[in-house]
Amino acid sequence: MKRALVSVSDKTNLVPFVKRLVELGYEIISTGGTKKALEEAGMKVISIDEVTGFKEILEGRVKTLHPMVHGGLLAKREDVNHQQQVKENNIEYIDLVCVNLYPFAKTIQNPEATHEDKIENIDIGGPSMLRSAAKNFNDVTVIVDAADYDLVISEIEANQNTTLKTRQMLAGKVFNHTAAYDAMIAKYFNDINGIEFPPTLTVTYDLKQGLRYGENPHQKAAFYQSLQQPSYSVVNSQQLHGKELSYNNIADANAALEILQEFEGSAAVAVKHMNPCGVGLGITIEEAYEKAYQADPVSIFGGIVALNQEVSKELAEKLHQLFLEIVIAPSFSAEALEILMQKKNIRLLVTDMSQRLQPGMKLSSVKGGLLVQELDTLQVKESELECVTEAQPTEEDLKQLLFGFNVCKHVKSNAITLVKNDMTIGVGAGQMNRVGSAKIALEQAGELANGAYLASDAFFPMADTVELAAKYGIKAIIQPGGSIKDQDSIDACNKHGICMVFTKVRHFKH
Repeated sequence: MKRALVSVSDKTNLVPFVKRLVELGYEIISTGGTKKALEEAGMKVISIDEVTGFKEILEGRVKTLHPMVHGGLLAKREDVNHQQQVKENNIEYIDLVCVNLYPFAKTIQNPEATHEDKIENIDIGGPSMLRSAAKNFNDVTVIVDAADYDLVISEIEANQNTTLKTRQMLAGKVFNHTAAYDAMIAKYFNDINGIEFPPTLTVTYDLKQGLRYGENPHQKAAFYQSLQQPSYSVVNSQQLHGKELSYNNIADANAALEILQEFEGSAAVAVKHMNPCGVGLGITIEEAYEKAYQADPVSIFGGIVALNQEVSKELAEKLHQLFLEIVIAPSFSAEALEILMQKKNIRLLVTDMSQRLQPGMKLSSVKGGLLVQELDTLQVKESELECVTEAQPTEEDLKQLLFGFNVCKHVKSNAITLVKNDMTIGVGAGQMNRVGSAKIALEQAGELANGAYLASDAFFPMADTVELAAKYGIKAIIQPGGSIKDQDSIDACNKHGICMVFTKVRHFKH
């Protein structure tokens, strides 16, 4: 008679699964709450201490860590020496293991859980049984996911056992699962010990969805989510309507949210290919969107729009006039949804926008390695600015300069942004030299550049950007400062009557 060892924290669909195993001729071994649940369902269950001949001890910390269990799991059925040792030690084979682990992830996310609660939810026996069974997949079926119950039952019904291919697949699933479990525990200890960059970095993500392709149709791709999903994120958003998100959609939506988080009042952001093509602030969200649209009515076509207030009927009517890939907001009115859903492909996402500028780490892959850094959530305050020119800024000047600098932070380096009246009017992104980015932004702004504000993500290595800005009538400039030739730029500003302030903070974005 075959034996199955069943011990699960998540009891979803457990009873019908085990009932079918019993009907198919399996004896059931179990522990604790699982044993109780099965017995209450009317099934005969063998207690684990009947198998080991040893009562569980240390508040249940030790109950399955025993040769009678692991010998029954690890013994090679076709190995004569193994057969002899099993017989000599009165060990009985265990043919199926169904185990899922103490809910460590759920526990650490509970704000009321104590450190002791979290430590007690580190499973030891469960991973040991799973690993033993998975290692011996030639002879043992191991299940860690309730989604596999039906597959296992169907194969046993058809063949009196699972297939080797299935057992190998399930074994791989186990090692992925236990590796992720250990990674979560390692991160918890790194966090409480204040270790930001451990000697060995182990990270774990769960598959959220497969993607049709990556940046281009010939590239395979998938979307994964971390255990601790920030509420303010694409991964934690809810899609109300539209086609499935693509790789580029997700990247662009993330970029839009990163820009939007800089602003507290009504704000609208339009993104195209990871760069802002329009950012607007207003008294109302409708006014903010109109400014973001007017900033670049050409580039917004086919782009992403992110808004930090509910989309109204009035705003939806304006959005409906454009081809947009995504609109993301904290909510949509019923009338707005009715209007926007007339286009079957537009993706409508809602995201909790109550928590902005959350700290965290950014991971970027390089060939053969991984770069890890803190997220750039630093915001320069007005009190930290240093005016270095004869022309002094007004309160309105400082407001516009900080607005431009906060947008510039999210433009690919070398970056220049031009702003005026709480809206971007020119964006120069990703050029190999700063004056090249300035030319793009200034040419885009055209006559609007007169009296506008220029922001740079890094210092000016020479005075050429100032000289170019002067030709277009720029009123004030904000930049980090710190170049050995800062005085050249200061002198040029003084010559043209331009106000310039230093932030002493740069925002490279590679």
